[in-house]
Amino acid sequence: MRNLFLAVVLLVSASIYAGGYRVGLQGQRSLAMGHAGVSVVSNAELAFFNPAGLIYLENKLNISAGVSGVFSDVAWQSEQFGQYSETDSPVGTPFYLYASYKVTDWLALGLNVSTPYGSRVEWEKDWAGSHLVNNIELGAVYIQPLVSLKISDIFSIGGGPIYVTGSVNFNRNLSRTLADANGDRSNVTIDASGVNAWGWSVGAMFTPVEDLRIGFNYRSEIILDAEGGDANFDNIPTGLPFEDTPFNASLPLPAELSLGASYQVTDKWLVAFQFDRTYWSVYESLDIDFVNPNIPDSVNPRNYQNSSIYRVGVEYKALDKLALRAGYYFDESPIQEGFFAPETPRPDSNNFTAGLSFDVNDHFAIDASFLYVKSNEVNVSYDFYQENGQNVPFRGTYKNNAFIPGIGITYKL
Repeated sequence: MRNLFLAVVLLVSASIYAGGYRVGLQGQRSLAMGHAGVSVVSNAELAFFNPAGLIYLENKLNISAGVSGVFSDVAWQSEQFGQYSETDSPVGTPFYLYASYKVTDWLALGLNVSTPYGSRVEWEKDWAGSHLVNNIELGAVYIQPLVSLKISDIFSIGGGPIYVTGSVNFNRNLSRTLADANGDRSNVTIDASGVNAWGWSVGAMFTPVEDLRIGFNYRSEIILDAEGGDANFDNIPTGLPFEDTPFNASLPLPAELSLGASYQVTDKWLVAFQFDRTYWSVYESLDIDFVNPNIPDSVNPRNYQNSSIYRVGVEYKALDKLALRAGYYFDESPIQEGFFAPETPRPDSNNFTAGLSFDVNDHFAIDASFLYVKSNEVNVSYDFYQENGQNVPFRGTYKNNAFIPGIGITYKL
């Protein structure tokens, strides 16, 4: 039972549309431009991407809200054993709500409510990797009050504390073969809710010349501590010590750094570039402490490495009321060879985005985006699953893709 490693999903995502377990869907306008929002002053999406820019929004009140539909598919195949499986994942719906209010010409207040972590993934029942994961349903919500200050006509700062709350439900089989007297596979379900933590973010925006903006944002590492979650065991053969018990575990949400620049080429054309660095190296291992002393604790190496994302986006003002956008980004996977587990089956990916905004009137606009994720096909393994004191590698070829349409609204007054 040392390999209960899939409790990794304690409030983090097995998503294929961002590095590791990160969900990069925090705003339709920014997403349509390759998610390059740290230096673009457009609407209240700045509450997530760079709160320092909120003070530059023209209107006194700005609100932005939206949701995305995640249609994802992961296929796994073992040529050695002739096995094949694919996920049957319900549609995920990450959402966001942002607001800002300009108190004075130099002070704005804001709010960020978003879901940077969350997913629903289901593999086929008793598939070849069921000892690693069967299904996951989880979510985490960020709630952040913000302050944006204009220090001078060309420089501003912003930020605030982050409160995170979330829940998770996860199931896997206990081993590759263990079953009860009826032949039903032994499995465990982990459930935790009300897991809360605190962090912070800070940003800056610099406008050295009229058409050029430079943005910076840093989001702190957040440690999620699940204490007293429920581990429920089913179909256990007589005589084995696996009884329902509470568990404790900790998992880091890594720090993130974003640097970018946008340039207003003409009245109609805007181009933006962005570099993101995620400090995944903090995620060395996931350790699960079962309160029942008869159940061995679980130590599960992860050994993630820091990774980068490279983004570019453009906006074209086609009409007074219509803006068109497109973008691309390359997303490096933080997962190293030998540590590739099917709860986060996310290799390097190429990501293509597009979208538009239509101004219904002077106060209200509709925003839409579309993201296509094409991950590299990889033949990889997880080498640290243990049975009878020996490592049993799980290897296969993974193919991933995702189609993610999104819709949102912008309101300004």
